[in-house]
Amino acid sequence: MENKRPTGLIAIDREMARQHADALTSYDNARQTAQAIAESLKKNARLLLLGMGGSHAVGRAVEPLYRACGIDAIALPLSEQLGQPLALDGRTVIITSQSGESAEVVRWFFETGASGDTFGLTLEQGSFLARTAPSLIGAGGTELAFAATRSLTVSFALHLAVLAALGEDPAAALAALTAPETPSIDIALAALDNVATVVTSGRRLQGLAEALALGLTELSRLPCFSLEGGQLRHGPMEMLGPAVGVVLFRGQDSTAGLVTAMAVSAVETGAPVIIFDASGEAPIAGAVTIGFKPASGLAAVFAMLPVAQRFMVAFADARVENAGTPVRSTKITRSE
Repeated sequence: MENKRPTGLIAIDREMARQHADALTSYDNARQTAQAIAESLKKNARLLLLGMGGSHAVGRAVEPLYRACGIDAIALPLSEQLGQPLALDGRTVIITSQSGESAEVVRWFFETGASGDTFGLTLEQGSFLARTAPSLIGAGGTELAFAATRSLTVSFALHLAVLAALGEDPAAALAALTAPETPSIDIALAALDNVATVVTSGRRLQGLAEALALGLTELSRLPCFSLEGGQLRHGPMEMLGPAVGVVLFRGQDSTAGLVTAMAVSAVETGAPVIIFDASGEAPIAGAVTIGFKPASGLAAVFAMLPVAQRFMVAFADARVENAGTPVRSTKITRSE
């Protein structure tokens, strides 16, 4: 019998098909609010990035980019900020929520209010978040599919607008959105045929690794997770072996050598190793390389993310009959 593609994955396909166009539109439309956020950041030089799930992964991915601009940036889960808060005085706050309606977002505003240095980032113009704080609004409206795909790409484009307002050159990142790379993922998928779990890892691209791990878990229902490269070194190497897939992200930046060393060590354990590689450096023997043009920062994120999305969807589709349809979760988490 012919296998029909699950409806949940069809919905994800639709989101992914429009994500580049929506991201470019989002960047163009964000300039006024992005300028206001940039002015706040220039005044405070401290940034707190708050979000849950994929929205927190976005914060983790852009955290080092703001730091490179001289901003003392830290990304926290919003739930952690609610329970063990950092002081907000003198900080610019960006709260990211794709729906703008998650339970933690609503409670945070009711408990803390919003200062003039609090901003939102959302895909839904009519949401609670957008009504409550000046917000960067992603083009295309709410993401309907379960696992985050388009919403991540659009959120990164909105951060690109802020970074451009701070003086960063957006050209390479916009070029990656305008002319996407489409390397094959077939050999990488085959390498993970027999794994029971996947650990993703990076250094400067750790936020991207965390976004992939979340998507893999949501769609495949396997316990996939992410560890920053140094954290993976300090003990968790004990778990590696043929049943644990390792997916690494290597960009053209000062941490590339550390990712290379991790890849060599992981291969030695017998674990199948996949490298999303925009470093421009030589492939690692024994690992499967998914190669991209040399890139760093958001240019690397925009190049790798859509391919990583295809990878997580195909990985799940091979393992779960109704991949993309949640059985224990909802798209908008309205309870804590």
